[in-house]
Amino acid sequence: MLVSVITPVHNSDELVEETIQSVLNQTFKDWELILIDDKSSDNGLQILRKYEKLDPRIRLLENSKNKGAALTRNRGIEAAKGRFIAFLDSDDLWEPTKLETQLEFMISNAYSFTFTAYRKFRDGEIVGIQDVPAKVNHRQLLKTCSIGCLTAMYDTEQLGKVYMPDISKRQDFALWLKLLKMVPFAYGLNTPLANYRLRPDSISGNKWKAAKYQWRVYREFEHLNFFQAGYYFVNYTFFGVLKTYFHKAKK
Repeated sequence: MLVSVITPVHNSDELVEETIQSVLNQTFKDWELILIDDKSSDNGLQILRKYEKLDPRIRLLENSKNKGAALTRNRGIEAAKGRFIAFLDSDDLWEPTKLETQLEFMISNAYSFTFTAYRKFRDGEIVGIQDVPAKVNHRQLLKTCSIGCLTAMYDTEQLGKVYMPDISKRQDFALWLKLLKMVPFAYGLNTPLANYRLRPDSISGNKWKAAKYQWRVYREFEHLNFFQAGYYFVNYTFFGVLKTYFHKAKK
């Protein structure tokens, strides 16, 4: 029951080893980690090559030019040999029981698309927990994305390989929407099994850019008319504020 873990890497030499180690530490051992270097200019590629030699379950792919997160992840999905596809970015971390717990949740319930709660941390300190609903459908996800990319997993035996749209940001959100046109629900496990790193370059400075790409997903990929897109965008903004400023500060 092989799980393919898709990890795009771009200039993450200071963080990626900790990410890789969190996969190596999994209690579930039947996984492959596909590292896709997106033409990094730091020392990251040397680190990735080292780990590829250390463990036969780790595979390294190298982009000949910078392609961005969507196409880089898609290259990993295309190369994946596992029944299950999971995602982990090169600055995020998994708890040791992440794969074991989530797979048991999926298989015992015959779920094809699942996600979990996760912790948010900054400079090594947990600053909050993102809870998740028991399930979410396509319409609910349009209002607010409750699926963290570092927690998502889908079953290719039931859904086939499904790829991310080629868009610079919010491509994971667009993929979840594609999957939710194939199945009625994605099911959430409200146990924090992953750790999302908050970084200065990924918070307030990029909120406007993220909002623009959110609008593009509504209009270009979901083909919503202006008024429909506006309705969901207002919800997205409202729930985004709640997530940012009123998340539960559990530790």
